[in-house]
Amino acid sequence: MAAPMFSTHARYRPSLVALHWLTLLLLIGVYATIELRGLFPRGSDARQLIKTAHFFLGISVFGLTLVRLLVRVSSPAPPIAPVPPAWQKLTAGAMALALYGLMLVTPVLGYLLLNAEGTSPALGGWALPTLMGARETLGDSLKEWHERIAVAGYWLIGLHALAALYHHYVRHDDTLLRMSFRR
Repeated sequence: MAAPMFSTHARYRPSLVALHWLTLLLLIGVYATIELRGLFPRGSDARQLIKTAHFFLGISVFGLTLVRLLVRVSSPAPPIAPVPPAWQKLTAGAMALALYGLMLVTPVLGYLLLNAEGTSPALGGWALPTLMGARETLGDSLKEWHERIAVAGYWLIGLHALAALYHHYVRHDDTLLRMSFRR
């Protein structure tokens, strides 16, 4: 028989929990917009709107991730009960690094890609700085890396979710509960 769930659980700070789930919603938007883009003909206003939404959501993920890192550094992770094996702690740390890398590197590559395509990005009517001029070959390379890392993101996010469910339903520890809003 599995160990019962503990009645009191240490949780992440409510601000970090909110940032975590808001990040997930933004990532769903990022992936949805790029997948929906194909429904509209090239050059159409609708396709351009989808691409603009994708850019806005990607930049939002980047900014929110910076905030998350600041909040995370100022508040240590609550302990998991019961304590998981060392290999699971190591795997969880590697997954966290990979996810933070995804949420920081992918938007930066997307931003540089727009620059390399000769586009000056705008956010809410504000022109963002152009970091380089148009460079077709570099743009092709940036696009390839942006897409590769984004595809890896599907796997990372999926594995992260599966691991949380595994901890909750198989190991019966409080890993998932630490990131919940419930008291």
